[in-house]
Amino acid sequence: MKLKFLATVFIILFANNLLFASGNFIKCKFWCKDKEENKILNKEKKKVNENFIQCKFNCKDKKAKKKKKFQEKNVKLNDDNNNILVYAGTFDTIDKEGDDKTGLLGIEHKNENLYRDTWLGKFSPTTGVFITRKSSVYLYSGIEVDYNLGPINISPSFAPGYYEAGDGKNLGSALEFKSEVKIGVDLFENANLGYSYSHISNNEWGDINPGTDNQSITFSKKF
Repeated sequence: MKLKFLATVFIILFANNLLFASGNFIKCKFWCKDKEENKILNKEKKKVNENFIQCKFNCKDKKAKKKKKFQEKNVKLNDDNNNILVYAGTFDTIDKEGDDKTGLLGIEHKNENLYRDTWLGKFSPTTGVFITRKSSVYLYSGIEVDYNLGPINISPSFAPGYYEAGDGKNLGSALEFKSEVKIGVDLFENANLGYSYSHISNNEWGDINPGTDNQSITFSKKF
């Protein structure tokens, strides 16, 4: 009986140790499996981080290239933003009396960075001055619209200005208005040769309003 009891206790203790050992083995197996999975996961995370950093640098490089290209384009635009036009022709070309008709010489400036491109055309401010052989002076500033038809350019404009008659024609007022149309053709890069016809009058705001029609040959160059 005593031997039977001892045998039973031994079997129970052996089974308990076996179960304990099996539990530890299973735990160790799962721990190793988790450790391996964590190792793979960390490796994947590292790869993702490396790809993210590479992508970040690529994006930064693209932005830098885009910025550089934009700056180079701006520099190129700024290099050619000043349009200087010189012209020579006849003042008061339709002179019935024939005593006010004389030659004129003028210069005009446009800054193309200030243009506005609309469905009506390309608007830009223009400023200029001309002087006649009879010491008449007209200083003006207004708006010009450009229409480019291939190598041909058509540019109507309107400009109020200050007129000093000198020894020339009395236009009736210091404030005069100039309406003008230029037609030009591109000779080579950034240069244009053309013809201009203009009318100057004070719109009946002066004591008299004889007006004057003028024509000239123009040459413009972008700088």
